[in-house]
Amino acid sequence: MKKGICIGSIPGDTTETRFKNAKEAGFDGVEIGPIESPEQRLEIKQLADDNDIELYSVMNGKHWSHPLSHADASVREESRNAVVTSLETAEAIGADTVLLVAAVVNPNTTYEQAYQRSQDEIRKLIPIAKEKGLTIGIENVWNKFLLSPMEFAQYIDEFESDAVTAYFDVGNIVAYGFPQHWIQSLSSRISKVHVKGFNANEHRFTYLIDECTIDWNAVMSALSDVGYDDYMTAELPVDGDDPEGTLNRISSDMSKIIAGEV
Repeated sequence: MKKGICIGSIPGDTTETRFKNAKEAGFDGVEIGPIESPEQRLEIKQLADDNDIELYSVMNGKHWSHPLSHADASVREESRNAVVTSLETAEAIGADTVLLVAAVVNPNTTYEQAYQRSQDEIRKLIPIAKEKGLTIGIENVWNKFLLSPMEFAQYIDEFESDAVTAYFDVGNIVAYGFPQHWIQSLSSRISKVHVKGFNANEHRFTYLIDECTIDWNAVMSALSDVGYDDYMTAELPVDGDDPEGTLNRISSDMSKIIAGEV
């Protein structure tokens, strides 16, 4: 299994510095955000290559501010176009996955509306993803949507396309479930994995091991059972008091988790 990290979790004033810091800390790859400019995409790819960093995933940008579940068709169109930008970025940098928050349920959008609208919009994106050889990874987040592993699996299966998968976030699920159970249910649908710590007793996010209540050995056992052997990506805040030290600790904690030494 490879160790990755979100670019926003890496200290540094420039992209090049962040890539260098990630590599020195022992990470294999970095997940970045969408890039509008074709020239900048190539520049980022070159910087990653120069630092022996793989760019394997793109985190889509507008799915919270302009959700695919919005009642306004023009908002949904803007959201869909943002996913296209993410797919184009992924193709240019050699990534294979775009992370997407599928929908947002709120006082103005019912669960049923979120389900139908988001599926309708994602179906428009599938041909683009397939043409580029990419997958759209639906992430489980605190969006009041896809609240059981069986429903999450059903939602993905209804697309009847291997271009739509699950981007499973271990820490996000602890507030209302056990990550190892979700992994078993989602099984081969999982294309990528995010990790962050969570303390279930105090209902708050943590770093990966200290104060974290996640049963990492159970998580890794479940991932092994379903045959997952791709990137594990840390999504954690930069520690302003000890940025480099914390980055190294995150990398070390991930190595312990992957090795079953927690």
